[in-house]
Amino acid sequence: MVETERFIGHLKTLPSYQDQITHVERISARQAKYGRLAKPLPETLAGALKTSGISQLYTHQVDAIDAIREGHNVVVTTSTASGKTLCYNLPVLEAILNDWRTRALYLYPTKALAQDQLRGLHVLTRQIPKDLRFGTYDGDTPRSARARLRKSASIILTNPDMLHLGILPNHRLWSRFLSTLRFVVIDEAHMYRGVFGSQVACILRRLRRLCERYGSQPILICSSATIANPAEHIRNLTGLPTLVVDEDGSPQGTKDFVLWNPPFTDEERSARHSANVEAAQLFSELVRQAIQTVAFAKARKVAELILRYSRDLLREENPELIPLVKSYRGGYLPKERRQIEQELFDGRLLGVTATNALELGVDIGSLDATVLVGYPGTVASTWQQAGRSGRGISHSLSFLIGLDNPLDQYFMRYPEDLFRRSHENALLDPSNIYLLQKHLPCAAYEMPLTNRDEELFDPSFGEALVKLQRNGKLQYRNTRWYYSLSGYPAEEVSIRSISGDSFFLLDESKGCGVLEEIEASMAFYRIHPGAIYLHQGASYLVTRLDLHTRTAYARPVDADYYTQPREINDLSIVRSRRSQAYPNTHAYYGDVRVTEQVISYRRKQQFTDTVLSEEQLDLPAQSFVTTALWFDVPQQIREMVRGRVSLDFRGGLHAVEHATIGILPLLAMCDRQDIGGLSTPHHADTGKPQIFIYDGFPGGVGIAEKAFELLLELWEATRRAIAECPCAAGCPSCTHSPKCGNNNQPLDKEAALLILHGLLAR
Repeated sequence: MVETERFIGHLKTLPSYQDQITHVERISARQAKYGRLAKPLPETLAGALKTSGISQLYTHQVDAIDAIREGHNVVVTTSTASGKTLCYNLPVLEAILNDWRTRALYLYPTKALAQDQLRGLHVLTRQIPKDLRFGTYDGDTPRSARARLRKSASIILTNPDMLHLGILPNHRLWSRFLSTLRFVVIDEAHMYRGVFGSQVACILRRLRRLCERYGSQPILICSSATIANPAEHIRNLTGLPTLVVDEDGSPQGTKDFVLWNPPFTDEERSARHSANVEAAQLFSELVRQAIQTVAFAKARKVAELILRYSRDLLREENPELIPLVKSYRGGYLPKERRQIEQELFDGRLLGVTATNALELGVDIGSLDATVLVGYPGTVASTWQQAGRSGRGISHSLSFLIGLDNPLDQYFMRYPEDLFRRSHENALLDPSNIYLLQKHLPCAAYEMPLTNRDEELFDPSFGEALVKLQRNGKLQYRNTRWYYSLSGYPAEEVSIRSISGDSFFLLDESKGCGVLEEIEASMAFYRIHPGAIYLHQGASYLVTRLDLHTRTAYARPVDADYYTQPREINDLSIVRSRRSQAYPNTHAYYGDVRVTEQVISYRRKQQFTDTVLSEEQLDLPAQSFVTTALWFDVPQQIREMVRGRVSLDFRGGLHAVEHATIGILPLLAMCDRQDIGGLSTPHHADTGKPQIFIYDGFPGGVGIAEKAFELLLELWEATRRAIAECPCAAGCPSCTHSPKCGNNNQPLDKEAALLILHGLLAR
């Protein structure tokens, strides 16, 4: 057990300590609450539970199992390590033991999680004498095993990608399985948001129509981290009403949650010490004290960077510890990820730097500590990541390191808001017209579409059909729509992105072998010429980007810097859908056309973040239609700002735009990178001063719409973040943006406050 007070005291004696600890929150222990099922489990299943060391069920497990037995669709939203897996495994196994023909489909967002849950099923059922068959069906499953699983497995564990690509288009091979499918389990349902969640919503609707064809109507069992809108979210995701089970009966050990704010680097308090360096120092010190730790970073590059910094620090005094720290993220080969997971579980690793790939329920044992490098973007993810340490009743330690952005610094100043605030709304949009145009051809290929499908696929169904008929993908005859092209439409749809395209990064030093695959929408940001790309702590310099073959080339380098891209954008209004009058202005929600272009990148020195140079890029612009919120800044506010000789109205608008984008994830489940913005004292479409906030994906996924609904709250939170930032004239903690194509010029903090006061005044 980690001794929190001793370790925090030790940190305060280090030369690098400069009062970074701003708050320590003691999370109290929670006693377990047990319940009793309305009807006992079958004797063999109860015996298997006892063999696994479980003699009683928590109250939320009992509530969920009883509801599932009664035929209800259920979503369980309880804490990390609260035993949500048993909420679906027990009723499913009970049904199979009662009728061997029963089938269940388990969906996990990642292959790693499916493999981990397969191991758990084996442990749970090893004492059950009946021959239970189950297995993972994904891209790693040998073809020789696939037919056997389709024919005889009672439980198939898979992911949305394989359901989309391998199962639904080949449903005739799955007819026996689908006809007896009684349960569909959707694990980690809160992960299905944004573009990915919207596409999974389309896939689940395709699954439901095929189940109906084969005569089944499976019960849906969902598990999720705590979110503000579980019933709404699952209905959007599946199209079906769901019973919410959210009274957590599991025990919880004490946790000390430390807020750690990097110190200022200059007298004007306009910038802070690198959070990545602070994380590396903290992570290295935890490892030196033999405190098993996972450090969570928000991006792959940052996870690799912290690993590299940490190894450099350990090399000075504790080189023997270097093999005991590794990084973990998507993009690694499955075998490599499984090895890291097992080494963590066995205690052979002391530390891992990771992306949110380890946030999910992969069993890596009970860790001592977690370090969150920056607020993860949602309260749900914060507790998911922090919950990876101290599972069960053991004491644990978590650190949250504040980044230099408005949202992180907001929580550094108002810790009570972080620890007391309600969870955010999970957002997705199954009626996104761009996504429907991808999935309706897949659905028609599986089974011709009819008018009945309009209810299933939501309001944009008719509009999407018209567009698909015009471009020749669907053909209408005999009251049905048929897929009219040759080939396999699902192969053309990537469900992890809206573009569906990828770029390959090749390693020039190893015969141009594939290093990684990068989503097309992120390629210009991550693998532009001159970019430093990190893989397992090693730096690669991108030497060339071939747009025709969608291929980038890189070679290993020993670089002491990293790169950061910059972009510019333009925006035109397509149409307004809704408007709202406020005392001093009007706000609108509707469709806009956005054009974005990556124009340059900065070379920034490791450890100090000093800008070494800025290099120009010649990359094409990308244009798309999306949803946006925009609002007028009225004449009287403009005149009030211009009446102050020292203030810049344009800079005030620009600062409000940046700060609003930085604060918006406080209210909606999204990342700052999911949002774009534009501000101007004279927009061509309106002739007025305007600020736009838009979804960074074609068609939108509900972020701007939620901002429109909560606009007053958003303005107030933005005003508070700017007003109470200790900087003199604006800084990365309040009004600066790392993506700004104008080098954060002009920005005027005082003008921004006047504008926000004017918007909020009654």
